[in-house]
Amino acid sequence: MLDPQVKSLLELMETRGLPATHTLTPQEARAYYRERRFFTQPEPRPLAEVRDLVAPGLAGAIGLRLYRPVAAVIPAPTLVYFHGGGWTIGDLDTHDVLCRELADESGCVVVAVDYRLGPEHRFPAAVDDALAATRWLQSQARSIGLDAARFAVGGDSAGGNLAAVVAIALRDDAVAPALRLQLLIYPGTDMRAVAPSHTHNGEGYLLTRDTITYFRSQYIDEQAHYEDWRASPLLHPDLSRLPPALVLTAGFDPLRDEGLQFADALSAAGTPAQYLCFERQIHGFILMGRVIDEATTAVALCANVLRRVLS
Repeated sequence: MLDPQVKSLLELMETRGLPATHTLTPQEARAYYRERRFFTQPEPRPLAEVRDLVAPGLAGAIGLRLYRPVAAVIPAPTLVYFHGGGWTIGDLDTHDVLCRELADESGCVVVAVDYRLGPEHRFPAAVDDALAATRWLQSQARSIGLDAARFAVGGDSAGGNLAAVVAIALRDDAVAPALRLQLLIYPGTDMRAVAPSHTHNGEGYLLTRDTITYFRSQYIDEQAHYEDWRASPLLHPDLSRLPPALVLTAGFDPLRDEGLQFADALSAAGTPAQYLCFERQIHGFILMGRVIDEATTAVALCANVLRRVLS
């Protein structure tokens, strides 16, 4: 059964005739996504420090935003966070509230990454930026008041995809300190979009098959890239020796089965993985704490795991 709060939200969106993302240009979709947050997201929480940073990347500067809660120690455990949005929409502002919540409730510093988006910057630009930003933060940890030995990566949707990819890449980097956790919130893990939930949940629940196809076309310019592990981490041949994972999914999400498959693949490879499905929820719900109560529960769960693993 769909959460009654979600049902009311979807009915309201239909009544107001809000456009489907795949019918918009990327520029229109970005503006719509930014505006929608004021209706569904809670008020931003005050923190001890919120400031913007810049990391060097392969193609220029990468914007970062650091969130330091009052309870944070120095040097602080840190979550590097990658926002969702199909590698096409989303930015530091669309996920500002969530990052504040995670920082405030976990006691960890959260650093959000403003990676490059498609179609202006195609695959693997987002991967390159995510990896470069994480490596830079680890290398500069002491000067920023962070503990390089207590780093986690995380993200929602496309950001969950990037977090999983960064975790794999850093495992194979003999220099980078080991990560403690990968926080994967309804992650996209298989660009081929062949899991059964793409069919079962492909219409009527905000994120549709058409929208997924739209996002994929903005990000990926060659079908052969679908099977590149940097686009589809589920297809990596070796998922062993990775940091423990917390994988959250939503029952009415086209990406639900990809998250479960990835958690199962991690477990099969010997990587510790916890999996939890919010059965009555839709894709994107964790950002909607103003109108969906289970979003608050999901944030608290993520923050609790962060606090436990990184403390």
